[in-house]
Amino acid sequence: MHRLRTASAVVATITLLAGLTACGEDDKAKTDEVVVVKITQKDGTIEPSGDRVDVSAGQPVDLEVTSDDAGTLHVHSDPEQEFAYQAGTETFEIQIDRPGVVAVESHELDQVIVQLEVR
Repeated sequence: MHRLRTASAVVATITLLAGLTACGEDDKAKTDEVVVVKITQKDGTIEPSGDRVDVSAGQPVDLEVTSDDAGTLHVHSDPEQEFAYQAGTETFEIQIDRPGVVAVESHELDQVIVQLEVR
C-alpha cells in the first residue's frame, strides 16, 4: 500500500512539473513574438495618434514607418533612441527590457504616435 501511495505521489509531481514547464514555454513564445506597430505619415499628419500597445518586457517591436516625407522617431526608453527615416517604408526594431510606459514621438510634428505599455 505504501508503494502505491509513493508511486501516486511521484506521478502527481511529474504531471505538475510538466504543466509548469509548458506554461513557461508558452510565456517565452509570447515574448519572442514580434509586435508590429504600423506608422503612417502623410500630408503632415501621422497615425496612430497616442494609441497604447501592450508588449512584454524583452519582446521585439517593429516600428514600420510609411511616409511621404523624411522625419524622425524618438523613443523615450532608457537609453533613449532616435530613428531617422526617409520617404518610403522603413522598419526599425526595438526591444524594451523594463516595465513601464514608453512613448514613441515625432518631435517635428509635436505628437505622441504610440505608447508602448511594457509589462
